[in-house]
Amino acid sequence: MSQALRAPPRAMKPLPSIAAIMTRDVVTATPGMDLLQAMHLLAFHGISGLPVVDADGCLVGMLSQRDCLKGALHAAYHAGPPGRVDEVMHAPVESLPADLDILTAIESFLANRYRRFPVLEEGRIVGIVSRGDVVRALARRESWVSS
Repeated sequence: MSQALRAPPRAMKPLPSIAAIMTRDVVTATPGMDLLQAMHLLAFHGISGLPVVDADGCLVGMLSQRDCLKGALHAAYHAGPPGRVDEVMHAPVESLPADLDILTAIESFLANRYRRFPVLEEGRIVGIVSRGDVVRALARRESWVSS
């Protein structure tokens, strides 16, 4: 039985950096912000996590919906207010550099449970990239290989 000849593999087109696909208008929280106020930001913007930045704009933590639920549960058990962002946020934060290529970003998403990564340039947050951003960028590609 003869086998069909396969065309040799072609080189993959270069993928853009995450700077080309990230969200640049990042909604952030501050460490001293009231947790209820941060929850309102999450709900109003329809997002599931917020980078937490200090007064100089440096990334100090991430606040997820899960963190908010922990704060709410703690407040309910102790009959008190939900508290502040810095009491429930997680730190240190894993971030990605803006010039990182999408394939390496995919590896970061697969190696972690995170749905989004803050994107930094010179220590300051310049954007946020989510799994959805990467999937949308890949779906927009007309071809995965060069012609």
